[in-house]
Amino acid sequence: MDGIGPPLVTPFDDDGDVCIERLRELVVWVESRGVDFLVPCGSNSEAELLTADERARVIETVVDAASVPVLAGTGHPGLRETVDATARATAAGADAALIVTPFYYDHDQASLADYYRAVADAAEIPVYLYSVPKYAGVRLTPETVAELATHPNIAGVKDSSGDIGAFVRICRRTADEGFDPMIGSGSVLAQALDAGATGGVLALANIAPQHATSVFDTHTDDPAAARAAAADLVELNHAVTAGHGVAGLKYAMRQRGAPAGEVRSPHQPADDEARDRLDALVDGIDTSETPNS
Repeated sequence: MDGIGPPLVTPFDDDGDVCIERLRELVVWVESRGVDFLVPCGSNSEAELLTADERARVIETVVDAASVPVLAGTGHPGLRETVDATARATAAGADAALIVTPFYYDHDQASLADYYRAVADAAEIPVYLYSVPKYAGVRLTPETVAELATHPNIAGVKDSSGDIGAFVRICRRTADEGFDPMIGSGSVLAQALDAGATGGVLALANIAPQHATSVFDTHTDDPAAARAAAADLVELNHAVTAGHGVAGLKYAMRQRGAPAGEVRSPHQPADDEARDRLDALVDGIDTSETPNS
């Protein structure tokens, strides 16, 4: 995986059911705006609010509708659930699996490393580590990532810690392993690319996919221009992540014409104050973008 991929939101209807038709339409919407791969069942997909069968169906739908690689979120708190979900994603045709760190219980780095090796040994598709301490309550250290990067079926990491210093250490420690370090925060995309990131899995790519991919594409030849373009997106990125969460992200996407659907309980729709703020930010996006032909 390299380039930019959105942790694809899961469209729900007014009754809270997964809307498969909108999900297919959403795949087309983001693909036509230049994303390099898709990530169903990630954090912004409300994956933890989906049943195991719903998650499998979402992945199947995205794989069927996509013409770009699919990195499927298959992580659960326990090993057996994760191995089973990864096998189902493999059967559906996913290209690789994104495995969040086990959460709820506390685990030390040695336990996390053992867990990931067991998942990778069982998986028939490449495994990507996913470190998101805000949600999981634990982070993968650069030392643990470097240790796991030597496993033949562990292909990369999505680091959503926002800690650029730690990300630089990951990039340096895995540079000789054919390993894909990817950033999970749009607010530090340019800095991560400077450090050696091979791409990003970004909530921002759900609402401004062409802008996010432009930062990535521009960075190779003109890093300064890429940094400037990325800086222009920081306020929007903050608003649809830490500011107003998945409800704000889905509202902003709908304002841009994306078939994002509603949130699932216990999430609540964005309130009036959030909508006003998001409307202003969406209005500031360059509306001249057109889908790629």
